[in-house]
Amino acid sequence: MPPNVREAIEQRASVMGFASLKRAAAEMSDAYRAGTPPRLAAAERTVAYLVTRMPATYAAARAVLRETHRLLGGREISSVLDVGAGSGAASLAALEEYPAAAVTLIDRDPALLEAARKWLPQARAVVEDVTRTLAFESHDLVILAYSAGEIATTPLEKLWKIARVALILIEPGTPRGFAIIRAARSELLAAGAHMIAPCPAESACPVIDPDWCHFAARVERSSLHRRIKGADLGYEDEKYSYVALAREPVAPALARIIGRPRHHPGLIELDTCTPDGLTTVHASKRDRDRFRAARHAEWGAPGI
Repeated sequence: MPPNVREAIEQRASVMGFASLKRAAAEMSDAYRAGTPPRLAAAERTVAYLVTRMPATYAAARAVLRETHRLLGGREISSVLDVGAGSGAASLAALEEYPAAAVTLIDRDPALLEAARKWLPQARAVVEDVTRTLAFESHDLVILAYSAGEIATTPLEKLWKIARVALILIEPGTPRGFAIIRAARSELLAAGAHMIAPCPAESACPVIDPDWCHFAARVERSSLHRRIKGADLGYEDEKYSYVALAREPVAPALARIIGRPRHHPGLIELDTCTPDGLTTVHASKRDRDRFRAARHAEWGAPGI
């Protein structure tokens, strides 16, 4: 994340104290796994989220926004609506791609929005439950990052109507998260949306249960994050599922790598999604150009 955001989070964490923070982080993690709200005071919940979850949310949103921007080309994004914004991780990622955009944050948690105001001082922050919002202002880009699954009834139709250029949904890379994304994908394509990413086509999703489509974003762990998790590695991989859809047609990737490349002696295998369905690309060392391209291929990137 941006250095000023990391510094502000570490400062808040130092005031709370390590023992209290570790306990709050563990309780919040257990509650999320159980699908229940964490029973923590607002201050504890906020700091624990900022340290342990905000970096992962930012990393996933950054990857998605980068690919969306690339495929949207020169389409102008001058305003962003971040629905279920929390601490503003997705808005920070959006501003990396569209630094002049005006940002509106909406969330029902005033403590997280207050934190977001520290690093997004120019953003408009609205404390509100989106399920009770009768009307939304139009924005060029509407983002729901890790929020659709936490909203009892996501007003997807309303949000699509106010997205002048594009709408993005990101959820955890779990079977449940992917199910939310796939259902939203079907609903929005039926409403006239056009695919940006990750899918190479607007036909029915070829992924069959119990499999699910997800990607991974590398997250750098701070020393504090490592201590809280008792981890040795300085990074972790955040798994996420997403869909980005546009008001007007764009040219999506011809194929998408949907799994980690498998390297064998003289051979690399890439699982890809294509307009014709799922397929595995076999790049042999005998085909030097194809093999070289496969060596640099990454999970989530366009196919070779």
